[in-house]
Amino acid sequence: QVQVVESGGGSVQAGGSLRLSCTVSGLTFDDHAMSWFRQRQGTEREAVSCISYSGRSTELRDAAKGRFTVSRDNAKNTLYMQMDSLKPEDTAIYYCAVHHDRLCVGSRWKQSPLYIHWGQGTQVTVSS
Repeated sequence: QVQVVESGGGSVQAGGSLRLSCTVSGLTFDDHAMSWFRQRQGTEREAVSCISYSGRSTELRDAAKGRFTVSRDNAKNTLYMQMDSLKPEDTAIYYCAVHHDRLCVGSRWKQSPLYIHWGQGTQVTVSS
């Protein structure tokens, strides 16, 4: 049984930092690209970042560029996202997702149906 478990969420003031982690078990972690999505209150879930199976290639949505960094440790079956210079508009539930394939291709990495396993989410709250 595949398990996807996020951690590291919390409450911070604007300008602060958080590091999210996601540990995956029950599948071959380094056979899959991995992504972070988020869902802000009253909006649809949106893709934030993607990292290829090897970690050599990453993608970020425009709003995250220069502030967020996605990485992975395949030896630990763990995905990370370092979030710096946080803004109130980053407030959301953040989800870790397992891509069906190894690569984050073009803009398709943002499409939810391409992901086969999801975590339960971790809340991030940024106050002004």
